[in-house]
Amino acid sequence: MSMQLITITAERILNKEAAILNLLFDEGLPLLHLRKPCSSASEIKELLEAIHPSYYQRIVVHDHFEMIALFGLKGAHLNRRNPDAPNLSGITVSRSCHAIQTIRDLEGYDYLFLSPVFDSISKQGYNHAFTPQELRKAGSNGIINNKIIALGGIHAANIPLAAGYGFGGVAVLGALWGEYLTDGKRDTLLKRFQTLTEITGKQ
Repeated sequence: MSMQLITITAERILNKEAAILNLLFDEGLPLLHLRKPCSSASEIKELLEAIHPSYYQRIVVHDHFEMIALFGLKGAHLNRRNPDAPNLSGITVSRSCHAIQTIRDLEGYDYLFLSPVFDSISKQGYNHAFTPQELRKAGSNGIINNKIIALGGIHAANIPLAAGYGFGGVAVLGALWGEYLTDGKRDTLLKRFQTLTEITGKQ
């Protein structure tokens, strides 16, 4: 069974970002978490309007939950800024957590992000919060399972390690976007995405 691959957007809206996201969706991007904490509702709306509607059911938003009904998006991701799920049926609801104990206490979510599993690529000084022993124990106890997504420092080389701990998927940010933010090269961005897709597909 392959691992789920979730892509999280860069924090700020990029130049021609919708075109890039459409390219990634064309390449088979299964699930996009649209996370733009500093962007206004109108900016998010403008971005979504430029994404092909056939991909709306692959998009989960972290802010401006009114966009879900407006565009027919897949779901809402809860966090400290937006802790309450919108009153909508037929959507996925996920949330972030930062302690293994928190996973035990949470029920009724479609999936949960656990972070930081490894040292972050995109956030300086945001280092792993769990030892390999803690992760292995949580996996063997079934706390880490196919509904738990590893986040934080995920890259091509450590995806098999996350799979070994029992995570059902990985969420990538820096491993995909990092170099693109400075070099703007779409072809190498797509190659990185294809590599990540290939590796998660083999787990």
